Amino acid sequence: MKVIIFETQEWEHRACLSIQEEHELICTAERLDRDVAGRVADAEIISTFIDSRLTGEVLAKLPKLRLIATRSTGYDHIDLDWCRAHDIAVANVPNYGDATVAEHAFALLLAVARNLVDSVERTRRGNFSQDGLKGFELRGKVLGVIGTGRIGRRAIEIGGGFGMQVVAHDLYPDEDCAAQLGFRYAGLDEVLGEADVLTLHLPATGATVNLISDREFGLMKKGAVLINTARGNVVDTAALVRALADGKLRSAGLDVLPHEPVIREEAQIFRQATTDSYDLKGLVANHVLLRFPNVIVTPHNAYNTTSAVGRIIDTTVDNIMAFGRGRPTNLVDITHAD
Repeated sequence: MKVIIFETQEWEHRACLSIQEEHELICTAERLDRDVAGRVADAEIISTFIDSRLTGEVLAKLPKLRLIATRSTGYDHIDLDWCRAHDIAVANVPNYGDATVAEHAFALLLAVARNLVDSVERTRRGNFSQDGLKGFELRGKVLGVIGTGRIGRRAIEIGGGFGMQVVAHDLYPDEDCAAQLGFRYAGLDEVLGEADVLTLHLPATGATVNLISDREFGLMKKGAVLINTARGNVVDTAALVRALADGKLRSAGLDVLPHEPVIREEAQIFRQATTDSYDLKGLVANHVLLRFPNVIVTPHNAYNTTSAVGRIIDTTVDNIMAFGRGRPTNLVDITHAD
């Protein structure tokens, strides 16, 4: 089979060479878009990261495609309806960054809790004044966790280590896990109302888009903190801007924003093929967030540790090889795509 791996760096290319033992392999640093897809129409297996938006329009250019091996846990960048209708399998990497992402969530939390960015920038200028740098302790605070999958559970463990009280919400509560880790489950509204810190660890689905919006911010404590290392569209960005501007939220730590590829390459907004595809109001809200002094944004970097990215590549290679041998692994259930 012809396998094309997109968005690769040199080390990823080297790590994928074992695929050549059984398949024709091409690695490229390009993202997969409609134009690129038109040049690789004979691809039977593709692997991308989340920056390639695999819409039906893009996938239609790949008539021989049989497998998408995404190098991520989430797959909201893939048109699952199209895949289901055209018998294209999707494999993901379900378990690579439990500790990695949860630790990054707490890195963001500690940074906003202790004003670390302002402190470092100030001392680099030779200014050792402590004015305006008073922070808050985590011990004794209520940590609200939305989503208690692998990453959410690791965040709960870390929160417990800091002496935080943990209350969580999940559509499928695991009471045995709650007893083991020492937290309790509650309804979403109750978690929102109790949390001093709200951290999000749930996938992007049709049901979770803008899950946290004006109503939800209204239920939160004045001075609460929001941490999001999940997906950008789980939070209504314009509502977040309002909550910060009104003083409802003390601060926010974000590793994800909606339309991240467009923010990185703003010229995409003006391409004829994509002009109508983006929420321009949302894009403006993203740029406003980047300028709030009480907001820290990192570039979707929570997953990015040596150990985690090694697991991503290893699992992706295994997914491709297993599919080629007729024993597919880590397939996403696309029978009920959102």
